[in-house]
Amino acid sequence: MDISTPQSPTRQEALALRYGASAVPAAGPWNAHIDLLLSHRSVRGYRPDALPAGTLETLIAAAQSAATSSNLQTWSVISVNNPESRALMMKVAGNQKHIVQCPLFLVWLADLSRNERLGAEEGVEMPTIPYLESYLVAAIDAALAAQNAVVAAESLGLSTVYIGALRNDPEAVAKCLGLPPGVMGVFGLCVGYAAPDTVSEVKPRLSQAAILSHETYGNPEEPKLRAAYDAEMKAFSERNGMGAENWSGRVIQRMGKLSAMGGRDKLTSVLRALGFPLK
Repeated sequence: MDISTPQSPTRQEALALRYGASAVPAAGPWNAHIDLLLSHRSVRGYRPDALPAGTLETLIAAAQSAATSSNLQTWSVISVNNPESRALMMKVAGNQKHIVQCPLFLVWLADLSRNERLGAEEGVEMPTIPYLESYLVAAIDAALAAQNAVVAAESLGLSTVYIGALRNDPEAVAKCLGLPPGVMGVFGLCVGYAAPDTVSEVKPRLSQAAILSHETYGNPEEPKLRAAYDAEMKAFSERNGMGAENWSGRVIQRMGKLSAMGGRDKLTSVLRALGFPLK
């Protein structure tokens, strides 16, 4: 199967796509890896084509090559193929149909249980495990590993999209996947070949001036920078059939009311029920 990628844009074109023509930063050293990173986009529709043999193992090798705090490796991942399990994940995530479409669906786990079992087998208490820091380490480890897998997948001509909405009901996910205490599904990941009608433009990001500070935090030009980005995102949304939505409106929609959290406002109590005391 042909898994070649389209011809890469030039350096300036890639930066203009990522930031908009009015906010292109100075380009420094460049290579094909940076081209790949800047071309990332989420894809929410997949062809049914199976992936080449060994693809999963290659992606996991890439994931396990990510940085991990103190080499504790406090993450795991589950490949979910069972149709009933996929259907449940889709329901939890607000009926995102790409969860059942994609040939590979991975659930990435913050996993403190493996090291807790190690302590039990060695007869050693692990007093650090119940603390918030340990959960943060596990969640960050899972995210770093998953992003390595995403970059590897995209280098093979595959498309991806993260499914953070699994956190709408972590207990249902845990029950479905047989997770022991101290393990939580942090997010899902769809992997596959993009359906032809689902690939959009690269989505612009905030300008580097809005994100990058030197020595101390912030930029007094933030309102001006945000207004420029809103105009860029409004044009992007209109070009891609997404109405006239700008970034500020999207942020207010998602963060301006608790109902937008889809139940995730209860995440602290849910985590404790799943075996993370969060001291």
